Amino acid sequence: MLRLLKLIVIPVILGDSQGLTDRVASSPELRVHVGDSAFMGCIVHSPEKKPVVKVDWILSKGEHAESEYVLYYYSNLSVSTGRFQNRSHLVGDILRNDGSLLLQNVQEADQGTYTCEIRLKNESVVFKKFVELRVLPEKPKELTVHVGSSAEMGCFFQSTEEKHVTKVDWMFSSEKHAKEEVVWRHNLNMPSGYFQNQGRFQNRVNLIGDISHNDGSIMLQTVKVSDQGNYTCHIYLGKLESRKTTVLRVLQEDSQMSIATTPRPQTDRPVILDGNQLVIIVGIVCATFLLLPVLILVVKKTQWNKSSVSSTASLKSLENKEKTNPEKHVYSSITTWESMEGPSGQSEATYMTMHPVWPSSSRAPNLALSSVRSK
Repeated sequence: MLRLLKLIVIPVILGDSQGLTDRVASSPELRVHVGDSAFMGCIVHSPEKKPVVKVDWILSKGEHAESEYVLYYYSNLSVSTGRFQNRSHLVGDILRNDGSLLLQNVQEADQGTYTCEIRLKNESVVFKKFVELRVLPEKPKELTVHVGSSAEMGCFFQSTEEKHVTKVDWMFSSEKHAKEEVVWRHNLNMPSGYFQNQGRFQNRVNLIGDISHNDGSIMLQTVKVSDQGNYTCHIYLGKLESRKTTVLRVLQEDSQMSIATTPRPQTDRPVILDGNQLVIIVGIVCATFLLLPVLILVVKKTQWNKSSVSSTASLKSLENKEKTNPEKHVYSSITTWESMEGPSGQSEATYMTMHPVWPSSSRAPNLALSSVRSK
């Protein structure tokens, strides 16, 4: 028991003698999407109002991982180190013992535990605060919508402190418009606390975020082709500023389909052909001229074959007809005799006439004789 007590008491005594006593604050958690900004507060409340002499921000990712410096402040000089250069800024008011950190363009590798250490002048106590940073997947930087639909664009400023947004500005820029246009504006420093542009975005932009939770997201309704471009959100926590740009792409497929289905009146405008169409037409004409003689020969050969086939068929039919119906005429010799004198003294002549007998008759060929006698 005595040994355990010594182990507990000795570090405290050493800490007091060497000025290493720690005062630890609560550990809030901050969830930030890749590319967004994270505000990590670190304020020391000292009744003696001693000035800050040193501020350290350190990132640790685990028990066995090596810690790395994010930023340090010493002798009125703030320095960001390593891969956090140009991304980490000491934004607190040192005169008010505020060593808050602004980390911009958060990356996946930035996830971990951030430790803020503040030392006051002639003070042995080291004030420490831990912030757990959770990095969420990146939200799309490009947004594609159809003409006539709505586009929702987010703008957040995540903070561990109870600081509220004081101003939100949404600006629009495109290649066609060199000058930026105000899309939507919220300013608590103005008497009305609200201002909306009266230009072409009038009555088409609505605030959908909760300003009290540092959310300045908007929705653009009835999107037009001219709305395509870059939308940049400037969100402020007092003097702190965070920016985020969303690229809006507008598709016209629906409008093109509707135009295509609508019948258009016919006009007498000449049709202008492009280079590819002219090449195709010339190729077709040349191929036609080259193939025309071949086509003529093929047609003539086809006709000649048809005529030869028809003549052959007619000859064969004729032969078949002669075979099936033979017509042979049988004739017999004709015997003619003449008698010069008869009993009465008159001359007398006898003539014989032959009639053909057709082979189709079943009886043997006969000759029918007829006699003509003249006196």
